[in-house]
Amino acid sequence: MLSQFTPEHEGQITLANLDFAFPKDAWPVGRLDADSEGLLLLSTDKSLNAALLLPKQQHPRTYWIQVEGVPTEDAIQQLRRGVSIQINGKQHLTLPASVRPLGSPPNVPPRVPPIRVRKNIPDAWLEITLTEGKNRQVRRMAAAVGFPVLRLVRARIGHLGLGDEGLGHLQPGMVVALNAEQLERLMASL
Repeated sequence: MLSQFTPEHEGQITLANLDFAFPKDAWPVGRLDADSEGLLLLSTDKSLNAALLLPKQQHPRTYWIQVEGVPTEDAIQQLRRGVSIQINGKQHLTLPASVRPLGSPPNVPPRVPPIRVRKNIPDAWLEITLTEGKNRQVRRMAAAVGFPVLRLVRARIGHLGLGDEGLGHLQPGMVVALNAEQLERLMASL
């Protein structure tokens, strides 16, 4: 599903296909590309949008990534320190990130379509938390240290995360309207 309301090509599924009556001025706050999945916030609140979209705010976003191969400790340390990636033809040194290997895959539904699997190449899951949001940054960072991303799931924005109490166990395509207390906690965590 595209994280927008209008398809770019005929037949694409967008937010408009969800069974939810979004306000006319609701917009995705931070996008997921067509190959990514996970938590997406939509808002009509301009102050929340600014807090989440302005680069200087550096709010945390956590992703679970399944990578091809098993990352070495050196690769994980490189990600933690920051790596050089190319954005719009220019080199960019990423800010330090929090990175930890996940001992087992996170509890997420099967991917549709499934990821490619190579019988002779193992894979591993990492949790990575960034405070900046460059285009396809997580994928570029993992590739820069030699471990291409097979699956990417945004698990958390600020303090809100998949499976958090109050959000229920979110499944693909589910929409939950945040209450005033949840919005206040979100703003406080940014």
